[in-house]
Amino acid sequence: MTDSNSVRVRFAPSPTGMFHVGGARSALFNWALARQRPDGRFVLRIEDTDAARNKPEWTEGIIRALGWLGIKEGDPHFEGPYFQSTYAGKHREAAEQMFKDGRAYYCDCTREQVQERRDNPHLGYDGFCRDRGLEPGPGRALRFRVPEGGPTVVDDRIRGRVEFEHSAIEDFVIARADGSPLFVLANVVDDVEMRITQVVRGEEHLSNTPKQQLLWEALGHTPPVWAHLPVIVNEKRQKLSKRRDKVALESYQDEGYLPEAMVNYLMLLGWAPGGDREIMPWEEMEPLFDISDVNSSSAFFDEKKLRAFNGEYIRMLPEPEFVERCLPWLRPEEAPWPAENFDTKAFATIAPLAQSRVALLGEIVPNVDFLFLDRPVEDERSWNKAMKPGVGKEMLTAALDRFDDRDLAWEAAELKTALEETGARLGLKLGKAQAPVRVAVTGRTVGLPLFESLELLGRERVQERLRAALARLEAAEAAGGAGE
Repeated sequence: MTDSNSVRVRFAPSPTGMFHVGGARSALFNWALARQRPDGRFVLRIEDTDAARNKPEWTEGIIRALGWLGIKEGDPHFEGPYFQSTYAGKHREAAEQMFKDGRAYYCDCTREQVQERRDNPHLGYDGFCRDRGLEPGPGRALRFRVPEGGPTVVDDRIRGRVEFEHSAIEDFVIARADGSPLFVLANVVDDVEMRITQVVRGEEHLSNTPKQQLLWEALGHTPPVWAHLPVIVNEKRQKLSKRRDKVALESYQDEGYLPEAMVNYLMLLGWAPGGDREIMPWEEMEPLFDISDVNSSSAFFDEKKLRAFNGEYIRMLPEPEFVERCLPWLRPEEAPWPAENFDTKAFATIAPLAQSRVALLGEIVPNVDFLFLDRPVEDERSWNKAMKPGVGKEMLTAALDRFDDRDLAWEAAELKTALEETGARLGLKLGKAQAPVRVAVTGRTVGLPLFESLELLGRERVQERLRAALARLEAAEAAGGAGE
């Protein structure tokens, strides 16, 4: 038996799709509980008995996603992964034992027969076969004999005392006619076998809990401590849905969210460490976490807030680490420029300018692509905004002439002064003066500081792009478009 003070929690996902952020939150809460004690264990159990829907790649995805969150093999608190399918023999043994003990009975009623006997369509099975003494046989499912009278009381660490009247719980099926167990039985047997002491999971499982608690008791074991986490909702206060909302953890990874930011944010969905502080690394949150402090009210998944968290974490990265973290988005197979154009040293030089501006690592590409593309991107909206008649051509011509002065030091501060003076001669403040130059050189009206970008790009490439932009404007004029 497990020591009465030990903590053994489990995370038991089904490998039937992408990894849900709600599952990630549940896993993190369990992980915190396990790591708070030297002998605590986080048990990963893959519930893979739905052969028609399960795929090996989904199982691999679960393990990768947990590893991204910091929950991984090699940690002394991690145990598994185990697979529910390997415990099929134990499930059958438990079903047979409950039949022998009189806690379950066989039923040959068809679904249609059960429906016909109902006076109220909302009522479940009426116990027709309870005392018929049927033995196992074709077409006979095994039903659990729910005790008569009294409620089952679930003591939930988050929701308090919850009572479920037995009169509202039908004699539920625990094994099909072919002997295969239903999930409700398999889940309990697995928890018993793995000596689980606390079950921390989503609110949607609360309705199953009285049945599972009855099965724990029927098998002769003390039920675990229950804790059902608040549902996670979107901005319309609807439960997050994979059909409607962005719920896959992998999607956030692909966009460039940092795992430490995601962990921090998910831990705050229903729980708070106290005080006004929200940005807090895992190492500080873990010892503070208490499942009893989790709020039972629904938790709003605010993607804007998550994005803000991520920006904060990006800005806290040491510069070399920021460079390293960006590299997956800059590889040839991901980036829009030719592989030979990418210069790691040049990127490392400009990276600090981007680090203070991006909220996602995936945003690094449009911020630095001008440096590695043969020519800037063509953004018609930016072009039309910056290259207005009376401004675009005049400013580019003047800038090109000024930048052609070899006495002008090609440094950010000098370039800013030169462009400011050039714009002033045309009656333009710096903001207006630099817009045509920025679009000609980078392709966009917004981006990294212009003059540091010009310095890094180099005189020749800047001049080449200014000339190309002028040629485009002149061609538009000749065609009667006047650059519009």
